[in-house]
Amino acid sequence: MIALRFYRIYDIGLEIDLDWLEKELASSFLTARTSFLRVNPKSIVMDMPPLLIRMGNSSVEKGGMTYDLSVFARIFDIGAISLCLVYERPEKDFSLLEETALLFAGQEGLSDLFLSHLKTLTDMLKTHIRGFALNPDFFEDYTIYLMDWKDETIDPIPLLAGEKRDFSPQMREEILRGSQSYTNDDLAILSWDTALLCNPDSPTDFFDLIEFANVQVFELRYYDRELSRQMEKMYDDIVLADKLPKYRRRHKYRLIMMQLMQNNAELSEVTEKVNNLIKVTEDVYYTRVYASALKMLRSSQWTESVNHKIDVIRDNYSMLSEEIHIQHSHNLEWIVIILIAFEIVIAIVERLV
Repeated sequence: MIALRFYRIYDIGLEIDLDWLEKELASSFLTARTSFLRVNPKSIVMDMPPLLIRMGNSSVEKGGMTYDLSVFARIFDIGAISLCLVYERPEKDFSLLEETALLFAGQEGLSDLFLSHLKTLTDMLKTHIRGFALNPDFFEDYTIYLMDWKDETIDPIPLLAGEKRDFSPQMREEILRGSQSYTNDDLAILSWDTALLCNPDSPTDFFDLIEFANVQVFELRYYDRELSRQMEKMYDDIVLADKLPKYRRRHKYRLIMMQLMQNNAELSEVTEKVNNLIKVTEDVYYTRVYASALKMLRSSQWTESVNHKIDVIRDNYSMLSEEIHIQHSHNLEWIVIILIAFEIVIAIVERLV
């Protein structure tokens, strides 16, 4: 058997009560919660397993052929939505897998189908989730290829790279450095936007682990962008405040500080949930696969960027606080000077009288 799984992940900008949502949707849609099959449940910790919705079947025409696809959506409590299109064939044919993969390289030709199901999902959820909104142009995409056998003679590089070229040794090494194996009969190659799984057993757990890693990194990207917007607004507000008279400037600084404190608390809480979306504890192989997926997706770079921007916001909060303190101290000094001068004037007047 061969299979191709195309993922696109979106964010709605708010947290979701999945227990409540599951009850709301249960009467109209087939839903389920994520569960890992191969490992002890205690080996993978998830505070709130995502909600899986089966959205039926669809088809797309490409290269003069019609491809029938199964459609799934997975909803995460942190506000992420993952759409997955699945194409499967019973043949044990790598050339067919490679041909299909190259035909849909970069998920070419699937955008309209994703947008159509995204609209269906939006119409389905917006009546149940107050404030539901998402940007269909901002997403993370990833593709997983599956073959239920391992073949040492095949070259997986064109399939993973999405094109047939004479690749350099350096590029081959870069693509293959995310390879993992549990037995001599299986292989997982994780790249930056694609993965190839060679496994005689149904690797459902690996699909989920790779998807969760993509959700985690996408959420970091999303909040990195939100932090950039907040920083731009913060700098604009500070520039405008600096143009105000001193007595109004301090009040404006206080308003900026209140907003920064609120935003920082909210984002710190959300990013903590994102970083702890899933914890792989006891299973060594699953830990390696998940860590490798995060590494290939540059999770550490996005985490570092988010943390840096949070630190910048905190530094500006401290700077404004210090500025207000200095202005307050100056005002007290002037009050003391005025009081002293007033006492001197009174003393002089009393002597003259």
